[in-house]
Amino acid sequence: PAFRRFQRGYYRVYLPALAADWLQGPYLYKLYQHYRFLEEQIAILYVCGFASSVLFGLVSSSLVDRLGRKKSCVLFSLTYSICCLAKLSRDYLVLAAGRVLGGLSTALLFSAFEVWYVHEHVERYDFPTEWIAVTFSRAAFWNNVIAVGAGGAADLFTEWLGLGPVAPFMVSIPLLVLSGVFAVKNWDENYGKKRAFSKTCGDGLKCLLSDRRVLLLGTIQALFESVVYIFIFLWTPVLDPHGAPLGIVFSSFMAASTLGSSLYRLAVSKSYHLQPV
Repeated sequence: PAFRRFQRGYYRVYLPALAADWLQGPYLYKLYQHYRFLEEQIAILYVCGFASSVLFGLVSSSLVDRLGRKKSCVLFSLTYSICCLAKLSRDYLVLAAGRVLGGLSTALLFSAFEVWYVHEHVERYDFPTEWIAVTFSRAAFWNNVIAVGAGGAADLFTEWLGLGPVAPFMVSIPLLVLSGVFAVKNWDENYGKKRAFSKTCGDGLKCLLSDRRVLLLGTIQALFESVVYIFIFLWTPVLDPHGAPLGIVFSSFMAASTLGSSLYRLAVSKSYHLQPV
């Protein structure tokens, strides 16, 4: 029962944050198009977001450990809310700044929440370490459900209610506030070991260059991600002229992604014994 309560406390903060993130997926390109920006200008805005994620991703672990994991989760809620508010502006520089904040927020989303949980699970509550996988697998399941639902919700606010492509970003803000408030009220602070940033990067680079498998895995992952990011940029301008409901299409993508994960788990199960080599 104590573990269940602890899990619920984590999900109350983490799942609204994921929902706010997914809501912003279907109509980002459409919003910039609505503001009459050219494809080249929209591409630069996308690059600002991607580059920001890369740069802040390098320092996010050090930042989170020094600032505190709980404070970092609250900072995520604040920066992502400002990023959403920036979408109300038609000024190109404001939108670019919003994308930079979005990159910072993404880096925090995929680092601060999980490390806070692991520390609390092991250090404060002393639950068995094998239970960590239980929490994260359930979080992954709900993440998929939320992603599918977010597309439908975005379509509802944008198309059915006629609020325009900025609506999903405004709907994200209450969810982000909710996540931040729950973190402030219910979570305890924890910190990581303070390590020099140069040493952290140096150790990572040494591992990358000394182990050929790590280098190959990183290269393959980078190539795969590049294809995904090209797809993310192009799917809206390809489908939108045909009148496709973008939110529903996004939900279909997420449902297909969920199906792929399920097929993988089935393939490596005891029934089929297909193992990645």
